[in-house]
Amino acid sequence: MISAASLRDLALFASFSDDDLAEIGEKAADLRVLAGDYLTQEGEEAYFYVVLSGLMHVTKRVGTGEVLLGTRERGGFFGETPVLLGADTFANALAVEDCRVMRLDPFDLQGLTVQNKAFRELILGAMMARIDEIGQRATEHKAEAVAVIGHRWDRATREARTLLARNRVRHEYLIVEDPRVAQRFPTIAEHGDRYPLVRLVDLSVLVQPTTRELAIAVGLQIEPATDCYDVIVIGGGPAGLASAVYGASEGLSTLLIERESPGGQASTSSRIENYLGFPTGLSGDDLATRALEQAKRLGAEVLVTRFVCGIDPVAKTVELDGGQRLQARTLVLATGVAWRSLAIPDIERFAGIGVYYGAARSEARSTLGKDVYLIGGGNSAGQAAMFFANYARSVTILIRGASLVHSMSDYLIRQIATKTNITVRPGCEVSGVHGALHLEAIDVVDRATDTTSRHESDALFVFIGADAETGWLPPAIVRDERGYVLTGPNLPHWTLERDPFLLETSVPGVFAVGDVRHASVKRVASAVGEGSMAIAFAHQFLAGERP
Repeated sequence: MISAASLRDLALFASFSDDDLAEIGEKAADLRVLAGDYLTQEGEEAYFYVVLSGLMHVTKRVGTGEVLLGTRERGGFFGETPVLLGADTFANALAVEDCRVMRLDPFDLQGLTVQNKAFRELILGAMMARIDEIGQRATEHKAEAVAVIGHRWDRATREARTLLARNRVRHEYLIVEDPRVAQRFPTIAEHGDRYPLVRLVDLSVLVQPTTRELAIAVGLQIEPATDCYDVIVIGGGPAGLASAVYGASEGLSTLLIERESPGGQASTSSRIENYLGFPTGLSGDDLATRALEQAKRLGAEVLVTRFVCGIDPVAKTVELDGGQRLQARTLVLATGVAWRSLAIPDIERFAGIGVYYGAARSEARSTLGKDVYLIGGGNSAGQAAMFFANYARSVTILIRGASLVHSMSDYLIRQIATKTNITVRPGCEVSGVHGALHLEAIDVVDRATDTTSRHESDALFVFIGADAETGWLPPAIVRDERGYVLTGPNLPHWTLERDPFLLETSVPGVFAVGDVRHASVKRVASAVGEGSMAIAFAHQFLAGERP
């Protein structure tokens, strides 16, 4: 317990009586933090902290690293800014030495600012100084952001932007046709018409880099640290990220392999309104960002731009592209599903340059003031429509059915009804796409009137379902007729004396989670649950292996 005597010599509490200090000590948590451990990290719930002994560094993530905002020794405090603003923590606190720290809940801090004028003035003064400091740091590091320069409709430029955005690399996107680009980058003409150009934080320039070259350049991990792991997770969607978080947190050496960027299909969801614990909702990108940071902080390795070519079910080895083989004591298949494409002539010519599967937040800028069309009547389409309605001039949802009632959650239907620039057109589908260098128009068939009309649009978002892509798996891992992996009680045969674990495939020690699993519930929350359950089963499997 924190005594009044331990607070008496701190300038922060100089205006309080001994009785007041005793009351503060009774309310506070007395925390001990070992050197090298984080007391708090960005995105966590905010509290007010006072250092009683030791040394802490307050840092903030910038790009793939952290910058030092300041140090806190005995008497130093932090956390008042997010608490008083009602926000999550937006800085990290790392113990450089073993520390003793006092923590006050937001309610108690607010009570003290009301109770004591001198304390209030000190806290508010510190808060304003912190805001100025963060603003100054942001200005100082603005030039250190990665810059992607390219044509608006260049597919490679979009792939570079997507890689950086989904791996949380701070960057700016510049359209080469903008005359201000030549002013900022006077040497741009030296590279001819080869785009994208990527200017790195050290001011070097990559010309038409592959996604893997770009990943290496910005410091993303593409090589495993070793060749043997307790758990190898294949796929970086919510289910895979949950497995990585729980595997690493429970002391298992854990590797996650993602062929594109962590987040999976969920990261293309502009808003998830019904995820437990987020009453105002969160985007798929936000969820993936939090999970990725959590997995890495706990010690999981995350490989990006790598894909698995095959699995040896007997030896439990995984072959990466390039022929590299890794040994796994257990495997978690979390490869999810791939968006189903439209069966329309020429449509794949516009993929990524007008036709998009899913709807990431990064596409908002491209819809500003435009007429946007969405195909699909599920929740993903509804969430995207609500999001793009804040940017686009109009959003039209095309559905083949008579209404949204049987395919979309009621809360989304009610929200859509409040948006004057969203139109739902039942009994309609796209029959044709047109354009030269990019999508310029679509043909819409109205089945009720049996008429076809053409509409100008350079943005068509498709949400017509998804399929499992599991043809690369060995025959020993049994799947249903649609390619979804069978697990637990759904297995047609089983070779061991014990029953299979609920998420275990036909190969003992290999588990399937999330959308790739037969009969799974296609919800983010259930995918996260399955990802965590798989690690519990992996523990039981590994315990059974021990002599």
